[in-house]
Amino acid sequence: MASKASTKLQAAIDFGISNTDAVALVAGEWRRWTRPYSGQPDAELVRAILADGDVDLAALSQLAVTGGRHRLLPAQIGQCKVIGVGELPAIGRGGQALAGLGEPRSTPILVISAGSGTAVVAARGNDYQHVTGAAVGGGTMLGLGRLLLQTVDPSEIDALAQQGNANEVDLSLADVVTGPIGSLPADATAVNFGRLAREGIHVHREDLAAALVTLVGQVIGLLAINAARAQQIERIVIIGHMTDMPSIRRVLSSVGQYYAASIDLPENAGYATVLGALLYTSTPE
Repeated sequence: MASKASTKLQAAIDFGISNTDAVALVAGEWRRWTRPYSGQPDAELVRAILADGDVDLAALSQLAVTGGRHRLLPAQIGQCKVIGVGELPAIGRGGQALAGLGEPRSTPILVISAGSGTAVVAARGNDYQHVTGAAVGGGTMLGLGRLLLQTVDPSEIDALAQQGNANEVDLSLADVVTGPIGSLPADATAVNFGRLAREGIHVHREDLAAALVTLVGQVIGLLAINAARAQQIERIVIIGHMTDMPSIRRVLSSVGQYYAASIDLPENAGYATVLGALLYTSTPE
């Protein structure tokens, strides 16, 4: 994680739909942790979340908060000032940090937040603009995972997907047009889940998982590439907890290769938004 040099205690919380993420800078060392969605934020929940990371709210002069429900918090808890950060600057600033952009962050990047849904933010210096998005994301994967795989555990879906073959469920270009098209190889997906429309198809659970991950990853990847080209931005950075899954990272990388696009998949990208909130409040804008 990147930030300006500092040894003071700093912390931030991102109240997401599926996860609550937190980061803290303690004596110059970064800590990061997460917990499942725990309900509406209030002072007691804030204290509990910080305690998970061995951070005492009373030791903070200010706390940065972001996420859809952060506005429910008061402006101050005890002696700690609570500073709300909109999701667009939090996403954009976090993407810039994980992309390794130093000051003045003049290189434009497109930050894709792949969480429960997908948001696309153009980050140009200190300007953060919502470009587009999609209702397809991790929530889609888990919802369909319940129906198709009888699980909503991302780790289980990921493990199954890595063992499966999506083309046992999807139709490939080889199936549809008997060969490659342009830069797309013959085994590239032509129709997601298209093979299931045929009668008498027996599908293994692993193959269903691979096809599900492929569907979600391809939607995110293609959305990112098309948005970047529309915005005339060359560099794409994908953040969010979906990138914790090696199977999703593999799909995103393949989409980038097919279309000769630069897609960055930084480590610890699930914490980018909460990191962005902290940096946005601690770095002069």
